[in-house]
Amino acid sequence: EDSSLNAFASGIDIKSYTITLTTGIIDKLDDAELSAVVGHELTHIKNRDTRLMVVCIVFVGIFSMMMHVISRILQSMWRTPRRRSSRKNDGAGAGLVLVLIILLVWATIGYFFSTLTRLAISRKREYVADAGAAELCGDPLALASALRKISEAPGLACVQRSDLAQLYVIHPDEEFDNDMGLTGLVAKANILFCTHPDTPERIRLLEQF
Repeated sequence: EDSSLNAFASGIDIKSYTITLTTGIIDKLDDAELSAVVGHELTHIKNRDTRLMVVCIVFVGIFSMMMHVISRILQSMWRTPRRRSSRKNDGAGAGLVLVLIILLVWATIGYFFSTLTRLAISRKREYVADAGAAELCGDPLALASALRKISEAPGLACVQRSDLAQLYVIHPDEEFDNDMGLTGLVAKANILFCTHPDTPERIRLLEQF
């Protein structure tokens, strides 16, 4: 019961797969457009995208946890008062700090690239779901029209969690156009950190389907 325009698939197996639609999107779209949106979400389920994204998030979470734990250990060592000790103990302590710093750098790099990989997979699966909906309904223009209506007035509050945002039809906080000056390399760099492809590009591909 929500006036926002949204639909998403969730679940990790045949018993838990679910498609959720807001009352807003049901009221706003016509039957053909709504069928196309449902087809998009059904394709996510057919391709097991929701389960795939859970796995991706777990990998990102592992690196994130490692960064957090190592950072806390280093902070604790830094704050602990040093006592007089032998050179042997000093060398061991310095060696431990060096190992922890190397692990922190490795975990940070792993977190960065696993995040980029997760976002790239999310964008790719959106394109695949669009194509699946077009084939399932036999009307790619219906989904293009639905995306256009949703992007014009999604009515969605700011989505703070990217693991939830990637399940939305459109993530409005990631929408950008030429008025923002995001062109060329800047636009390409920006899209790397988005959970969804640019909506105008999705519409263009559907209209050429």
